[in-house]
Amino acid sequence: MKVYAGKDIRNVGVVGHGHCGKTMLTSALLYTSGAAKRLTRPDEGNTLTDFDDEEIARKISISTAVAIAEWDQCKINLLDTPGFSTLIQDARAALQAADSALVVIDGVAGVEVMTEKVHAFTDEFHMPHTFFVNKLDRERSDFSRTVDHIQEVFGNTAFPIQLPIGCERNFSGIIDLLSMKAYQYTPGSNGRGAECPIPDNMAEAAKQGHNTLVEIIAEGKDELMEEYFELGTLPEQDMIAGLHEAIAKDKLFPILCGSAHQNIGMDLLLNYFAVFCPCPLEHENVHMRRGSEDVVRPITDDDVPELFVFKTLADPFAGRVSYFKVFSGVVRNDDHLFNMRTGTEERLAHVSVPMGKQLIPVSELHAGDVGVVAKLRDTLTGDTLGPKNSNTVFDKLTFPEPSIAYAISAKTRNDEDRMGNAIARILEEDPMLRFYRDPSTNEFLLAGTGQQHIEIIVSRLRKRYNVDVTLHAPKVPYRETIRGRAEVQGRHKKQTGGHGQFGDCWVRVEPQERGQGFSFENAIFGGAIPKQYVPAIEKGMAEAAARGYLAGFPVVDWKVTVFDGSYHDVDSSEMAFKMAARKAFRAAMAACKPTLLEPVMHVEVQAPVEFAGDLMGDLNGRRGRIGGMDTRGTTQALKAQVPMAEMLTYQNDLTSMTQGRGTFTMEFSHYDYVPQPQAEKVIAAAKAAATGTVDEDD
Repeated sequence: MKVYAGKDIRNVGVVGHGHCGKTMLTSALLYTSGAAKRLTRPDEGNTLTDFDDEEIARKISISTAVAIAEWDQCKINLLDTPGFSTLIQDARAALQAADSALVVIDGVAGVEVMTEKVHAFTDEFHMPHTFFVNKLDRERSDFSRTVDHIQEVFGNTAFPIQLPIGCERNFSGIIDLLSMKAYQYTPGSNGRGAECPIPDNMAEAAKQGHNTLVEIIAEGKDELMEEYFELGTLPEQDMIAGLHEAIAKDKLFPILCGSAHQNIGMDLLLNYFAVFCPCPLEHENVHMRRGSEDVVRPITDDDVPELFVFKTLADPFAGRVSYFKVFSGVVRNDDHLFNMRTGTEERLAHVSVPMGKQLIPVSELHAGDVGVVAKLRDTLTGDTLGPKNSNTVFDKLTFPEPSIAYAISAKTRNDEDRMGNAIARILEEDPMLRFYRDPSTNEFLLAGTGQQHIEIIVSRLRKRYNVDVTLHAPKVPYRETIRGRAEVQGRHKKQTGGHGQFGDCWVRVEPQERGQGFSFENAIFGGAIPKQYVPAIEKGMAEAAARGYLAGFPVVDWKVTVFDGSYHDVDSSEMAFKMAARKAFRAAMAACKPTLLEPVMHVEVQAPVEFAGDLMGDLNGRRGRIGGMDTRGTTQALKAQVPMAEMLTYQNDLTSMTQGRGTFTMEFSHYDYVPQPQAEKVIAAAKAAATGTVDEDD
């Protein structure tokens, strides 16, 4: 493939709600540009950018894929991203490599939940973006209604620069409001329109749209406004230059239209990328860090080679495949760069550019371009590679903590031996996934962004690595504690012939402040118990507490003071005093009002304001305590303290309550007493499980 300079490169993130047609649009652009030999479709499982087995089976994009369209002397790197709520953070990560975004909107459904989410990502990165109204060949599609919806949600700085000719099944052409030219298409053909007259019944609407466009562009710059007042219009070249500048500065957001399925408008969209979307060199303020110092630099060839890894694929055959963007200098085959995180040297063997799954070798890549290299030893997503001792790194993207976790176990011993390594490989490519052992329950947990996310991982384990696992709800790490104080005796005496066993201790047991755990004090005077046996008493109490009293959960936040006892010169031993301590533990727990503690989580829920009432009622029903509310635009944020046991199914419930528009974060806050009705159920279930029976009502 030809090597392109930065000024001729366009990196476009294709983002939007699931099923709005992003992958079909990418496919149509590749076909129209000549990069693909035929127009492939997601429902046929043959598109260039949905090549993963799971994507083909589910007919959705699961992770970002990159493909290249060459058009009008430009190289257009298209980043086709997922659009479902549980996978949407992958789109956010991909935008790190983009210089502009194309927000695709379904012309039937209009602005949807994830449309707003991805638009928020573009705001987060101050990224130029354009709206594309897709599927205008469908029944009930309506361009005018969709434009109104876009402007209602995102403001009037979004405006149409095209108008569709015909609607629904009769959609067959597009009017370019900037040039005032119309183009007619043959549905399903090569995507290149033939210039035609503007239809008489659309002439007035086109004229009004053109005049509005001229005014909007003129308002963006004083020189253009003066020219507009003087001439009453703007020359086309000045309009192009003015619109390009306003787009690059993230001030204006054009709305285009078409149908990816019928391949209508793709040539005009490619023209738009080449003419109006900013090249990487126009991105003058790349934020980096050198130690604790913030550094702002432009993207340029005239510097040392540096690149940022924005995506990793773990291929079971090719190994680790790293997708990167060159932020400075020229990266060449066999370059040796250093990983700024690990300090290790990496050899860039076989530098390539991606065309979906296919990797095309290139000799070099200029600043601003996107490339791929395989088998980097110590480099992961988010790493910066550059010259030795550069110490300059790009800001690593942080991701929200997982919102759902399942306990995971291997189905067979053979699966168990391979499960850890297989998950470790998947973790390399999925920064939203977590895998860890919960020290409280000793369960291995697989945590992700939602049930769909976890299901995909389990399927990949089976198909890629031949590892079968089972999932189940994680155990809630309950604890036991005491509310009362008591002094009790633990006496162990056993005579079996020869040496007997004898240990006798008096202990004072009392509660401690929450979070203080277990403490032990020796208050024996006068040698009632020899010093060498006191540690055995402490160990016996601690071991008994680890197994619990009420329901087998560890006892916490309590203090034991041994203050008296007796011993036998021959029959006493460490084991005898451990047994005495265990008996003292049972007696103390019976007398000290034992109770259950449960983990309480700090939960923050974000959803559109209209769902606030339902969400508050639901959290209250989960024994939650609302701690505050905050309105952020059209979004309501609720903060609450909710028992962990009530949050195990919250991800799916929230999706249902908010039509997929709600998100939440959750982290541990503290332990608190379990109310008696719930405590009785937990204790009964624990005892039933211990005896091998389960009460279905519980």
